Amino acid sequence: MTDGTTGRYAGVRAAVLGTGLIGGSVLLRLADAGLDVAGWDPDPVTRERARERGLTAPETVEQAVAGRDVVFLCGPLPTLPRTLAQVAELTAPGCVLTDVGSTKAEVAEAADRLGFTDRFVPGHPMAGAESAGLTAASTTLLAGAAWVLCPAPGPATLAFRWLTGLLVEVFGARVVPMSAPEHDSVAALASHVPHLLAGALAGAVQRSPLRDAVLALAAGSFTDGTRVAGTPAERTANMLLGNRDRVLHELAEVRVLLDELAAALRAGDAPALTGGYAEARAARSALRDRRFVDLEQAFPADGDHAAEVAWLCGLGAAGGHLTDCRIDSGAVSYTAWRPAAD
Repeated sequence: MTDGTTGRYAGVRAAVLGTGLIGGSVLLRLADAGLDVAGWDPDPVTRERARERGLTAPETVEQAVAGRDVVFLCGPLPTLPRTLAQVAELTAPGCVLTDVGSTKAEVAEAADRLGFTDRFVPGHPMAGAESAGLTAASTTLLAGAAWVLCPAPGPATLAFRWLTGLLVEVFGARVVPMSAPEHDSVAALASHVPHLLAGALAGAVQRSPLRDAVLALAAGSFTDGTRVAGTPAERTANMLLGNRDRVLHELAEVRVLLDELAAALRAGDAPALTGGYAEARAARSALRDRRFVDLEQAFPADGDHAAEVAWLCGLGAAGGHLTDCRIDSGAVSYTAWRPAAD
C-alpha cells in the first residue's frame, strides 16, 4: 500500500545500505511513498525479512546501487568511510550520496579526502528508539523529523538542494543545514551527553543493592531520564567514540553545573538550588514553547554558492530549519523557519 509521491521525485530510484532501525525506516518510507527503492543489509536474515515485507532486497551491494539516483548509507558509524568509497565507485557521477550517522565530521573528512564532496551530503535524522533492527523500523519513525544536512559550496550545493527537496517531500522533514563540525558540537550536548548521563544513572541503579526496590518506585523522571540507556550498547559506544573530543568537552560543562547544584545542596543553600533549577526550567520551557517566524530567501542558481551556504549554516546555527527548496528561472528559493526573538 503506497500513498504515492508527486513532483520531480516521483521517478527517483533509491537504495538504502544498512536496514536497521533508521535505515529500515528510510527504506520503508521510500517504498511506501511509491519510489523504486532497494535495500541491502550484510545480514542475510535481515535481507530475507525485507523480502517477506514485500521489499526489494538484492544479495549484493553492487545489485542494490546499480542505476540509482540516490543512495542512503545507513550502516554502523565506523563502516561509513569505507562504504562511501565503495558506493562512489559503483555509482554514476550524478548519483547523490548521503548518510544517517550521528556524527558528521569524520565521514565528511573522508569524503573530502576521497574526492566525493561534489555529490556526498552528510546527513543525520534526529529520531530513534531504544529498539533496533528492521523489525523495529516503521514508515512513521522519521516523519517530520529534524534532519541535519551539511551543505558545501560548489557542486555539492546542487546535491544539497536536490536532497533537501526529497526529504521535505517524502519524509516531511525539517531540514536543518549545518556544517559538519557544528553539528557534532550541537549533537554532543543535544544527544550524546544525554546517553552518558542515562547510562550513568541506570548503571548506578543496576549496581545498587536496592535495585529492585528502586525499580518498583521508578516513575516518569527515572523512565524518561534513562530511556536511551536501552539503546544497543555497541551503537552507543560507536556514537560516543565517533565524537569523543566534543562529548568530553560538553560533559565537562555539564559537570560544572552538576557541581554547582551539589555544592548548593551540601551547603543547604535553598536560593542557589532554586536559582539553578529556574535556569534549567527556562531551557525546558523553551523546548516546549518555541515560536518561529517564516522567511523566504533566494540565491542565484549558478556560481560558487558561498553566500548561499553561509546563509544556510547560519540558519541552522540559529535553530532554524528549511521546509521547501525550489529552483526556478535561474534562482533557488528556500522557505525557512527561524526562532522568534524573545
